[in-house]
Amino acid sequence: MRAPVLTEEAVRHGLQGCVRALLAAGIAVLLAGCGGSSGGLSGGSPSTTLSPMAAVGRLIFTDTALSASGQQSCATCHVASRAFAGDDGLAVPLGGVQMSLPGLRATPSVMYASFTPAFRLDADGTPSGGFFRDGRAATLADQAQQPFLGVFEMANADAAEVRQRLLARPYLAQFQAVFGAAVLQDPAQTLAAMGAALAAYQTEDPDFHPFNSKFDAFRAGTATLTPAELQGLQIFNDPTRGNCNACHVSTRPSASVPPLFTDFSYDSVGVPRNWAIAANQAGPALPYVPQNGTALGEPGLYGYYDMGLCGPLRSDLATRRLLCGAFKVPTLRNVAVKQNYFHNGAFTQLNDVVSWYATRDTDPQRWYRSVGGAPDRPYNDLPPSLQASINVAELPYNPRLAPTLTAAEINLLVVFLCTLTDGYDPAHADAYATQPQCLQAAAAASQ
Repeated sequence: MRAPVLTEEAVRHGLQGCVRALLAAGIAVLLAGCGGSSGGLSGGSPSTTLSPMAAVGRLIFTDTALSASGQQSCATCHVASRAFAGDDGLAVPLGGVQMSLPGLRATPSVMYASFTPAFRLDADGTPSGGFFRDGRAATLADQAQQPFLGVFEMANADAAEVRQRLLARPYLAQFQAVFGAAVLQDPAQTLAAMGAALAAYQTEDPDFHPFNSKFDAFRAGTATLTPAELQGLQIFNDPTRGNCNACHVSTRPSASVPPLFTDFSYDSVGVPRNWAIAANQAGPALPYVPQNGTALGEPGLYGYYDMGLCGPLRSDLATRRLLCGAFKVPTLRNVAVKQNYFHNGAFTQLNDVVSWYATRDTDPQRWYRSVGGAPDRPYNDLPPSLQASINVAELPYNPRLAPTLTAAEINLLVVFLCTLTDGYDPAHADAYATQPQCLQAAAAASQ
């Protein structure tokens, strides 16, 4: 079920209202209405005209001195050239006081994140919206605060430590000019103001939502898709073949917002376990990794499982077993520039991602492997008792049918996905940044 998406104008109006409320109340009011629900690859251009709040947010976004290690900022993990996702060559990022603690999930892109609606459960229990891969943050401003305190992220002990670091920063006067000096009297309000500034930056700066891919130029009538790209688009939208459009919607959500290529829903798709993640490996458990597999008491289980909506990073939905293994559907914009895919970074190439979708249930031994490389049981990153949540009814995967996509169609689909990369200038089409995997797919599709 598709979640409602606000228009860009509504988002900006809502953010401005939050700013006024925060200034008037010294951030005594919670940020529940701020920063959730609006929005290339260059990242935070100083020439961009930003509000004073967003300008402060840009400074915070790149400031490593706000972390306990002195080496990590928002921009460390959310790299502009990678669509504000990871660029460290790792399945999950490192953080902590010594920058040595591995995280639990791959770094998501925050491009277009500001268009995300708040998390909700419909009357039938269907989830949608929210921030982080499990929707546990209500707003973009709330999401922006949490990494400052994450033990395997920026690793500040508490809001007071964050405040103390901020007091020594050269842009403190700018911060006070926006939020007032009184906000610094309360560490929680200080951190809330920082979150509001980061949300304003991601909402206002067009680098986070440029809508200038080749696909956008095609929609505007200023570019022509190649025959292979058009065929890929047809496969993408065809419910009997790719069926990608079922979740990654290719039509505009409102009159003022171009296609976002996500419906903000959640899906449990049974991604293979990624043994490159330290939490998934045998041996002494990291202190922040719960041994929830052991607690289930089922034979043959691994010690730890990331179960998305029902834990371990959120706990309020732990008893809703049909939500276990479900993660938020991401946008496919700029998908070709990402270093890895899915919440656990299980794949690094789009061709493998699409091939897995097409053959997950017809050739499971190709994908599901134990730590030593031997065939493992299907859906091995979710305990068997919780696998009822896995989507087996929709194409392109279906255990009763042969693959609906041929190798040629998989390449065509990847060719189309490559048109979703921002930075396309119709007047200088030859300068479009084409990723190696896109060139490979185009070459294969032309044979």
